[in-house]
Amino acid sequence: MTEQTCGQQTKMDRMYVLQRHIYDLTRKYYLFGRDRLLTSMIIPEHGRVLEMGCGTARNLIKLAKLRPDLQLYGIDASCRMLETAKKKVVSAGIEQSIALNPCLAEDTCHLETFSLTDPFDAVFFSYSLSMIPTWDQALAAGLRNVKPGGSVYIVDFWDQNGLPEWFGRLLRSWLALFHVHFRPELLDAVHRLDQAGYEVDVRSVGRGYAYIARIKKL
Repeated sequence: MTEQTCGQQTKMDRMYVLQRHIYDLTRKYYLFGRDRLLTSMIIPEHGRVLEMGCGTARNLIKLAKLRPDLQLYGIDASCRMLETAKKKVVSAGIEQSIALNPCLAEDTCHLETFSLTDPFDAVFFSYSLSMIPTWDQALAAGLRNVKPGGSVYIVDFWDQNGLPEWFGRLLRSWLALFHVHFRPELLDAVHRLDQAGYEVDVRSVGRGYAYIARIKKL
């Protein structure tokens, strides 16, 4: 484990040592579009899906109930958060369907992280790229870990241009407390992938509150 990896994991553990216990209760009020993403992902029967930055495993548990045929995987930088995630998975009785490991998104490798010889059918980021300083490396890792014909999905904050100006200012101030920021450079990078061998589709959630992107690997 590198010094950078240890530093980021320690930072995440400190942030979520207490938050993890109320995370799902509070985030449901402003992480919109997550369920729409889960129901819109195109995944083959008995496919493998990875969530980068799975947190409490809320999304993976919901996806397991929607699609019991899938084999699901999750990574997170915070070991504390994964402690909570594993308890929730066991409580839901679906521990055979979900595998969780501590790992930075940019370091994720299907073979080394989960001992899988083949990449995933789908990889998704749910409001996690806006928290990752090395988001470009994380996105590149997501693309490396998906099969040809598979897709990387993103749901994250947009610029709130379709909403009242005061609302956008208030939201951005609130998110800054948790080191979360809208990254226009990320969305620009996603659009550029359309000319780099990928098929890109970006759709708005709530008048620009957030966006859902699908990046299909051709």
